[in-house]
Amino acid sequence: MHTLNQKINRRGLAVAAGTLLCVMTLVPNIRATAAGPTSGIVCSTSTGTTPSFSLTAGADYIQMPDGNTMWTWSFGPTGGVFQFPGPVLCVNQGDTVTVVLNNKLPEATSIMFQGIEGVLANGVPVQPQFTGPKLTSLVNTAAPNGSVTYSFVASEPGTFLYESGTNVGKQVQMGLYGALVVRPPADVATGLPRAYGPGTEYLPNTEFVLLLSEMDPNLHSAVELNQPYDVTTLHPRYWLINGRSFPDTIAPNNAAWLPHQPYGALEHLTVQDLNTPDPNNPNNAPALIRYLNAGSRNHPFHPHGENGRLIARDATPLLDVGGNDLSYETFSFNIGSGQTWDQTYHYDNQEHFDGALNPVPVTIPQLMNLEFKGAATYYSGSPYLGQKGQLPVAVTSFNQCGEYYMVAHSHALYEVANYDAGFGGMLTLERIDPIAGHQAPGTNCTP
Repeated sequence: MHTLNQKINRRGLAVAAGTLLCVMTLVPNIRATAAGPTSGIVCSTSTGTTPSFSLTAGADYIQMPDGNTMWTWSFGPTGGVFQFPGPVLCVNQGDTVTVVLNNKLPEATSIMFQGIEGVLANGVPVQPQFTGPKLTSLVNTAAPNGSVTYSFVASEPGTFLYESGTNVGKQVQMGLYGALVVRPPADVATGLPRAYGPGTEYLPNTEFVLLLSEMDPNLHSAVELNQPYDVTTLHPRYWLINGRSFPDTIAPNNAAWLPHQPYGALEHLTVQDLNTPDPNNPNNAPALIRYLNAGSRNHPFHPHGENGRLIARDATPLLDVGGNDLSYETFSFNIGSGQTWDQTYHYDNQEHFDGALNPVPVTIPQLMNLEFKGAATYYSGSPYLGQKGQLPVAVTSFNQCGEYYMVAHSHALYEVANYDAGFGGMLTLERIDPIAGHQAPGTNCTP
């Protein structure tokens, strides 16, 4: 058991866009231990038009921010380190995909690819097998120490869940799930990637997967100890994004202190300002956030700072029968159990605040009137994006270049907790960087 002090330091006050935001966070040394982006989607890929993946259903412990550990099942990469949740499988539209499932669990398991048609298991269509009215077997199940090979054509683009199709109330809650991303061709004119068809372009390197779920420690303990458990009494105590609870959600991908939970959930964006073109984003393309709910509860989710535009649900673009755009902006939306939602998101500098030309039209609190819990803050000392100001002596700022920080979280506030203790759970941060060349002098916006 790791002690709390070995993993974290509790932090407090944050200020974003001139608004006081109280959050309790854990701020470890932010270093990634493996190659790849520190934030954003981390894809498992396979080359060619016939990508192949090998997954192993296994078990190990994962860590919670309160120091607890949980015995968890997951689909991990065969021959690799146990990871939770399963790898994000990324393929291209039209690929013929193969997934081999090796089962190291003490009971049979399987994989359902939600929303994918024409899946074969060992060359046979995945379907229940009946003898008269009686269900006799499932052709897509791998027995303990057995394996099964799935194949399908990724005919439609979108965001899909894959999860256990065996004893679902137990096995999915134990952690047998992951995300599948099917990518369509990029936009020909701009070269920008698309989530679906025209109008769904997004900026590369600002694509995020937020896989929501929950855990009941009593279920996990019962499975670990080989004891019975009634799934109808499920009582979740941990609320997760990408297999982590806040504040671990804002730690980077592949954080060394979370060896079995490789995926962070920090949304790292650059501000959009029509008065100041961004050389790194000449088309003002938004970010793309792929939401998935692998849990048994519905989760109302809410990003702060800006409305997002919902463009698809369950890998189906929001279009009418005539192909007209039905996407819409919203500040909060309910992600149902088993659903996926796709949202484009950007942060506009609509006010064009500038300390000299267009100052904030309210009195900025003096330092003596601010409280910095734990002598630390995400506030730069200035309400202006890209600028830094004074902070009291001995106060540590995690703000690197005058960026803003917003929260994105479940609006069911009991889910913003770790074993009923807030703040925690289904919550993460959005980091909004100034446009290149407009950050505070002598600072660096690279995390």
